[in-house]
Amino acid sequence: MRVLGLDTATSGCSAALWDDGAVTVRRREPMARGQAEALVPLAHAVMTEAGCAFDALDRIAVTVGPGAFTGLRIALAAARGFALAAGLPVVGITSFDAVAHGLPDAERDGRAVLVAVDSRRTEPFLHLFHPDLTPFGEPAMLEPAAVPGWLDGLLPAGPLLVAGDGAGPLRPLLDGRADTVFAAGPGTPDAAVVAALGARREVGLPAQPFYLRPPDVSLPRKTA
Repeated sequence: MRVLGLDTATSGCSAALWDDGAVTVRRREPMARGQAEALVPLAHAVMTEAGCAFDALDRIAVTVGPGAFTGLRIALAAARGFALAAGLPVVGITSFDAVAHGLPDAERDGRAVLVAVDSRRTEPFLHLFHPDLTPFGEPAMLEPAAVPGWLDGLLPAGPLLVAGDGAGPLRPLLDGRADTVFAAGPGTPDAAVVAALGARREVGLPAQPFYLRPPDVSLPRKTA
């Protein structure tokens, strides 16, 4: 199984190749803007370094969101283009899954995981996972002040790990919660994790944006 993973959903740009059970080549750069120019050359660099042609892939895996409106669509467009040219299926992976599954096992260590993705607004995108990383309830988008009450309704007690690039505003609100710690990593999806998940899942999400709120798009005004 060979899978090319792509991600531009948040504040990064990455591509990675999963080949028969392991990630063999990965490229990852922190990047809030400019992914449109960077991703395709990055993906070609990964494939060249691996000595793998696009028509030798089995599928493409890509983060579908939630995340930045423009950013996540960049990787989706690239994934669709590569897939169309090589006749490949595309597997969609949520940003929540990519962040949660990218956490080191030692850091999770039996904890439930709360992933908070930066929405570019005051309310982060949120999803809670059991310690085995199966989803706990549905994703949400809440003002930070409402998160402790929402969390207590789902997980009244127990060890918790908070991760994601939207976790910062939650720290002062959750620091006093018993047995709660914050992940040390950057909190952004990694195409290496996306590729690994894409290889393991026979059925993923459709290759289209996964939104928790309508995109911030202004429609053109009608003219007389």
